[in-house]
Amino acid sequence: MAEEKQQEQANEAPKAVFKIPNTALLAIAFLVVCVTPVAFGDVPYLQWLYIFPIALAVFVIRTRTTATAEGLEVRTLFGHRDLPWSSLKGLAITDKAKVQAVLKDETKVALPAVRTRHLPVISLVSAGHMADPSGLTDDVAKTEEATPEKTADSGE
Repeated sequence: MAEEKQQEQANEAPKAVFKIPNTALLAIAFLVVCVTPVAFGDVPYLQWLYIFPIALAVFVIRTRTTATAEGLEVRTLFGHRDLPWSSLKGLAITDKAKVQAVLKDETKVALPAVRTRHLPVISLVSAGHMADPSGLTDDVAKTEEATPEKTADSGE
């Protein structure tokens, strides 16, 4: 059973998910604890203050960027957008080390939770559609080209 799962995972296309760490939910839980005395204090109708921690939790859980061999999937608090590699001109880096996808029509799409340190991973997952500007994945690409592919007929 475990071998079957490992085989299924090996056959799956590589995928990288960039999201806000779930440990951010601990800070939101602390915010709920801090808001509770105010919400149920002497001033009535302050229970609406719970909207802020709920909105923050939804933001942390929902916001992410997924890179696959087909393209990028960008999910924000209120939207979702699929960006196939063929529609991308490249990636741009902002002043704060955030990454944006540049489409062929020169529009820019922010990639939530993606930083410059993630570019080698995006390069590997993209299957050659995006080059790695850091050069960290050059060795991996050379070893993949040098090793012959194993087939079912070869018995390896």
